[in-house]
Amino acid sequence: MRGKTPKRDILPDPKYNSVTISKLINQIMRGGKKSVAQKVVYDCLDLIKEKMKKDPLEIFDGAVRNVAPEVEVKSRRVGGGNYQIPVPVLGNRKNALAFRWLITAATNRKGAAMRHKLAEELMAAYNKEGAAIKKRDDTYRMAEANRAFAHFIRH
Repeated sequence: MRGKTPKRDILPDPKYNSVTISKLINQIMRGGKKSVAQKVVYDCLDLIKEKMKKDPLEIFDGAVRNVAPEVEVKSRRVGGGNYQIPVPVLGNRKNALAFRWLITAATNRKGAAMRHKLAEELMAAYNKEGAAIKKRDDTYRMAEANRAFAHFIRH
């Protein structure tokens, strides 16, 4: 049996000096092209600044906070049946899920550059609307519907 893999320290991004922005950049990055991902995120934040006339970091943090889920459902096989069991989301997984949902929602928007799509999705999430918020609400609904199976968590 080997030990756990140590968590890597992620350096804050150069422009905003924020670790969360750095993590978003890393999630958006494809094929190791960090400079491309950085340009997408920075252009997106500049667009937000232009449109909303507010600090883009404030909008970004608000959007992530609004999308980050408190509960999720996990599949467990209990006595011949698969159950969706609601479990609380712990630690860094909240942000990881929030980033994943925001990026997926932005990617699925049609007909614009990624920086525009991401900016739109972040602004929508900040205002508690958009596809990422819908995804969170669907997850909550699933958890609520399967609350009866919550006692299977510790078996």
